[in-house]
Amino acid sequence: MSKKQDSYYFQNFIACADYSCKAAHLLKDTMSHFDVKSLPDKLDEMHEMEHAADEKKHELLNKLVKAFITPIEREDILQVSRNLDEMTDKIEDVLIKIYYNRIQKIRPDVLELADIIIRCCEEIQKLMNEFADFKHSKVLHDHIVRINTMEEEADKLFMDCMYHLHGSCEDPFDVIAWREIYSTLEKCADACEHVADVVESTVMKNI
Repeated sequence: MSKKQDSYYFQNFIACADYSCKAAHLLKDTMSHFDVKSLPDKLDEMHEMEHAADEKKHELLNKLVKAFITPIEREDILQVSRNLDEMTDKIEDVLIKIYYNRIQKIRPDVLELADIIIRCCEEIQKLMNEFADFKHSKVLHDHIVRINTMEEEADKLFMDCMYHLHGSCEDPFDVIAWREIYSTLEKCADACEHVADVVESTVMKNI
C-alpha cells in the first residue's frame, strides 16, 4: 500500500476529531450566551457539523470496503471511525435535549461539564494526530491517560451536578429535563474515552 493510501484513514480520523472539537465549542458557546430565540439556528449549525462528520465516516467506509490492504485491522478502523462519530452525535444530542425540554435558563454547573468535553475532544484531536505514527510516538500513551483522567473528572462532576440539582430544584419537570442533559454530557466524555480505549487496544495489537 502506498504511503498516501496508508495515511488516508488516519487523516480521516483527524478530520472527524476536528468536527467533534468544533461541535463541543459550539455547544459551550450556545450555553454560555444562551438565547432561546436563536436556539433553532444553533441546532441547524450543529446539525451541519454532525452531517459533515457523518459524510467523513461514510467516505471512510466506502474506501474500506474496496481496500485490499489496510494499515491496521479493518475492525479497528471501523471501531475508531464509529466512536469518533459517536462523539459528535452525543454533543449534538445535548443541544437537542436543551431544545425539546424547552430550557429557558442554563444552570451554571453545566458549563463546567461542557469545558471538560471541550478538553476531552481536544485531547482526542491530539491523539488522532499521533495515531498514524503509533509505533514510534512517545506521547500517544500520555494522551490516552489524560483522556481517561478527564472522563473520571466528568463522572465526578456529573454526580455533583445531580446532587445539587436534586437539592435545589423543586420543579419535577425541570429535574427530569436537567437529569437528561447532564447524563448526555457525561456520555460525551464516555464517547471520548471509548475512542482512546480502541486506540490503546489497536496499539497493543500492533507493537
